Amino acid sequence: MPQPYSQFRAMMAITKASLTGMFRSPQAVFFSLFFPIVLIVIFGALSQRGGISVDVAFDKNIDTSNLLYKNLRQYGGLHVENGTEDELEDKLKKGRITALIDIKNIPDSNPDHPYTIHLKTTSASQKDLPILKSILQSALNNNSRQLITTEEVPGRTYTYIDFLLPGLIGFSLIGAAIFGVAFVFYSFRETLVLKRMYSTPIKRAYIVIGESIARIIFQMLTAVVLILFGTFFYHFTLANGWVTFVELLVLSFLGLVVFMGFGYIISGIAKNQNVIPVYANLFMFPQYFLSGTFFPNSALPEGLQKVVKYLPLTALNDSLRQISFEGGHIWNVWPEILILLVWGIIVYFIAVKVFKWE
Repeated sequence: MPQPYSQFRAMMAITKASLTGMFRSPQAVFFSLFFPIVLIVIFGALSQRGGISVDVAFDKNIDTSNLLYKNLRQYGGLHVENGTEDELEDKLKKGRITALIDIKNIPDSNPDHPYTIHLKTTSASQKDLPILKSILQSALNNNSRQLITTEEVPGRTYTYIDFLLPGLIGFSLIGAAIFGVAFVFYSFRETLVLKRMYSTPIKRAYIVIGESIARIIFQMLTAVVLILFGTFFYHFTLANGWVTFVELLVLSFLGLVVFMGFGYIISGIAKNQNVIPVYANLFMFPQYFLSGTFFPNSALPEGLQKVVKYLPLTALNDSLRQISFEGGHIWNVWPEILILLVWGIIVYFIAVKVFKWE
């Protein structure tokens, strides 16, 4: 008596064949693995150089009637963070702000130093401290009458690789997921591979799942390599050790699944292979530059920041950084996870409507 057809074995056969094809594809290996590593090597050399923007906060006990305070508050070179005293202290220790600024008018003091400008910093923000001092001098028109003092409190050392690597993980995942899925399924449909598969006993869903599993395995291995490479060669911070490592992979998996949904949509609406890169880049390129991949999105206009934080790549990048360097956990980044889940629901609802088998 013949054995019943195994949908699971058929699905796993598709997964194995697709995974083998990806490892044999120079393009897939280069763009998913070696290209991001090259970027790590290039930007890792810049890890001791300062950032491109300076976030600060004013001490809660500052003299707000001070004319200098009012001038600095509105100075364009400073991005002032607000919050409670505990919140600002937490941001300072995590390197989210460069310093807490306190300004006091000293009565009956030396006329050459009527003000004391006290900067409270941490080791996590030392790379931006020279920039802040330069900005302060510029705001004061290089007036030396103000005396600037600094106080450093304990904090992690924050280097550029701690900012860059999470962005490169997102960069790798979104590009490989969208291009890979879109080109593969369009090619399968154009060459009638999907139609032939569908004529076999295997169900449609298992075909898609099998191909998806292969792509997830390949890209998750890429994420593992990138994290380990950055950790061992450039001292990328894993705040809570292997726990952080696992949580980074969980977030990478969630982001990858969401991004693959866009690939399914593009494969369904594309009329020919030439438009696939156009559709993919229309979605990806704005996020590369707006989602904090290569530079902090805090450098963007404040109104634009409120919009871009809802982009899926922004949510992934921000959550990866909060967990890796700041020492947060999965439950601490629930707003970013919620954004990714909402995108996932929307994307796969559309994908089901537009996906074509022939």
